[in-house]
Amino acid sequence: MKTPDIIVSTTDFDRLDQLLSSLPAENIASNTLRQELERANVVAPQQLPDNVVSMNSTVRFSFADGKSSCLTLVYPKDAAQSSTISILAPVGSALLGLRVGDSINWPLPAGGMSTITVDEVLYQPEREGAYHR
Repeated sequence: MKTPDIIVSTTDFDRLDQLLSSLPAENIASNTLRQELERANVVAPQQLPDNVVSMNSTVRFSFADGKSSCLTLVYPKDAAQSSTISILAPVGSALLGLRVGDSINWPLPAGGMSTITVDEVLYQPEREGAYHR
């Protein structure tokens, strides 16, 4: 499966870059996120398509085994609630920048791989005009 292109707003890119600079370089989660950001197409928040997963978006996604989840993609400091997923979690890094309908193969924490598909972006801050959240 070809890895889908991802789109990230300049606001998210800058904040995530700051987050990464505060983490140890050998951190696996930060390396994974760094790789995703390096391949991202970065656009102004106003130019972000409304079907793209950005930070603080609520997204419904499914796994290849048919299970689905609905979570809000957040920064680590906000990941305390059960309805959130940290950008540093493997699935969190995988979701960033994907469009509705995109699928990506992603390593599971226990080993192996899974395919994640974005089914719907229920809430996206940029779509609501929240460009400087």
